[in-house]
Amino acid sequence: ACCVPVSEIIAVEETDVHGKHQGSGKWQKMEKPYAFTVHCVKRARRHRWKWAQVTFWCPEEQLCHLWLQTLREMLEKLTSRPKHLLVFINPFGGKGQGKRIYERKVAPLFTLASITTDIIVTEHANQAKETLYEINIDKYDGIVSVGGDGMFSEVLHGLIGRTQRSAGVDQNHPRAVLVPSSLRIGIIPAGSTDCVCYSTVGTSDAETSALHIVVGDSLAMDVSSVHHNSTLLRYSVSLLGYGFYGDIIKDSEKKRWLGLARYDFSGLKTFLSHHCYEGTVSFLPAQHTVGSPRDRKPCRAGCFVCRQSKQQLEEEQKKALYGLEAAEDVEEWQVVCGKFLAINATNMSCACRRSPRGLSPAAHLGDGSSDLILIRKCSRFNFLRFLIRHTNQQDQFDFTFVEVYRVKKFQFTSKHMEDEDSDLKEGGKKRFGHICSSHPSCCCTVSNSSWNCDGEVLHSPAIEVRVHCQLVRLFARGIEENPKPDSHS
Repeated sequence: ACCVPVSEIIAVEETDVHGKHQGSGKWQKMEKPYAFTVHCVKRARRHRWKWAQVTFWCPEEQLCHLWLQTLREMLEKLTSRPKHLLVFINPFGGKGQGKRIYERKVAPLFTLASITTDIIVTEHANQAKETLYEINIDKYDGIVSVGGDGMFSEVLHGLIGRTQRSAGVDQNHPRAVLVPSSLRIGIIPAGSTDCVCYSTVGTSDAETSALHIVVGDSLAMDVSSVHHNSTLLRYSVSLLGYGFYGDIIKDSEKKRWLGLARYDFSGLKTFLSHHCYEGTVSFLPAQHTVGSPRDRKPCRAGCFVCRQSKQQLEEEQKKALYGLEAAEDVEEWQVVCGKFLAINATNMSCACRRSPRGLSPAAHLGDGSSDLILIRKCSRFNFLRFLIRHTNQQDQFDFTFVEVYRVKKFQFTSKHMEDEDSDLKEGGKKRFGHICSSHPSCCCTVSNSSWNCDGEVLHSPAIEVRVHCQLVRLFARGIEENPKPDSHS
């Protein structure tokens, strides 16, 4: 017996059984002359999906054709499935395997599922973003990014920007209500970390991602806009990091000749330099969310927290619209001043192969909030203890020098910039004395760091960040809870 959900059937084909059939590696004579093959999804270990085939035998030709016709009609009714896709392939990202991965693991599945594609192999940075601004995207059912997180970010920026331009929305306005795109983005992982794919599917396996696209999965995801002085700097979906992670990405950019080893080298160098930075963080707590950063409830497929939080946020927005509650200007902002080794904001867990639970294990993909993690100045040994917890099951927020908040918006101004930046008014302009003056080798000699925005460097130390709830959709369904491998027989 074998149970195959219709929603996870890739295609159905009539099996050519004229006298012979390949089984168990040998050619055998057929007893039953009529058969059809169902191509479907089979679950494997560690959230991976595999392409499987199950052949069903029929004693009569009419019955065989009836099954084929019925199954094909059922597949036709699955309107969420894409028929025509625009594919961007980055041939340089990660280990330079993007084109090969697409041709070997993805293209055959798209062909089997009768998905047509227009393929663009990018030749320079920002080509995907520029293309999405220029071409007619209405004829596509989705856009596929083959590459790493950088390639996905390009596609994301192009799609959001194009959608806002078409809707007449000014992206540079920090309070602009952004319009979601009707197109979904598929990610075929071929990068070095593939953080977005790992956090939304549970694995960085190309075949798994291709199958999620084929079956037409849909996952709504939050996007943060990062502004400085009423200018949009970038959008972020995974990590915004100042201090430690900002210094790593800035230093690694100078060492591209090292390949992937540059991240390890820059990480060690940044850890040993142990710089801390003084500044002010002000944030608006996410009152609408039904989760919290330390509740140990990770985001999973069909997430209750994301669903409920979106409903609560919509209720909040309706009340504000009709003037029933305080508007943003008088909402309760909280202010935290001090010296920080790192300031991280994560819209997702930021899990990857090296850190299977991520920087914030209970962060949610679509709850309209970001987890703001403040790591205050501490000893090098304590900071190492904190970093090690990203690789194991222990609570990485259980330190006196670590604070974590779930926020809708936040602003940061470095001490160095506080007098110059008059645009960020809520930034609590509080003066500090150098409480570390008794330590000549203090780590506070450097005035500013950079921001790491999804792997790209932002040089502005003063930023304003806002989370846009479920702004984009991916061809994904979230990480499935304890999936059990199928038993096809």
